[in-house]
Amino acid sequence: MYRSLDPTKIVETCRESRDSISQRFPESGLSRLASELLSVSEQAAGLSEWLSRPHLPLRAFAGLGILAELIIVVEVLLNLKMRPTFTSIAEFLQGSEAAINEVVFLGVAVFFFLTLETRLKRRRVLEALHVLRSMAHIIDMHQLTKDPERVIAARPSSETVAKRPLSPTELIRYLDYCSDQLALISKIAALYVQKFNDPVTMSAVNDIEELTNGLSRKIWQKIMIFDRIVAPAVP
Repeated sequence: MYRSLDPTKIVETCRESRDSISQRFPESGLSRLASELLSVSEQAAGLSEWLSRPHLPLRAFAGLGILAELIIVVEVLLNLKMRPTFTSIAEFLQGSEAAINEVVFLGVAVFFFLTLETRLKRRRVLEALHVLRSMAHIIDMHQLTKDPERVIAARPSSETVAKRPLSPTELIRYLDYCSDQLALISKIAALYVQKFNDPVTMSAVNDIEELTNGLSRKIWQKIMIFDRIVAPAVP
């Protein structure tokens, strides 16, 4: 029960996070991004289910392709007139090279048909992971302007105040939400490879996990600084 990610729980968590952000920071860019991430998580649940199922039309096509190759090979062998001896070493080497080339070509063709389904699924997942990677960088852009200097330094203009939470407590909460969104991106990425064991895709997922962990560390460094600012004000 607790050995695999539940897509439904991930979607529910994304929805709860979206609602919390929208309630605390309505009409903010982060709330709109959280809504978009909720939509991505719903699509990810469907894609994960699609990845876990065999693609029967593609498998049938691949089987027919391999069968056609075998028929062609058998037909060629049955109609091939082979001489029992070679008149020279050069002729033998030439014939061997031609035979090896044909075997390699047939092997490549068989490999193409056998990996057709995996390559199709891999392309779908890599496209989805590219979206998650972009969203992680967008979250990083949101947290860039939420730095301690804006609290300690002079008060910004009224136009900037209207767009940014200014108190340290609000900024801590905002950064915490950013970290939560990064964690959700990491979990959505892991959902894609839970039932799709492809080395290329798993490597891409690991890259996203490293990216989100690195961005989250930057955020928590800021949160620790804000905690030091807030602590003296607490009686």
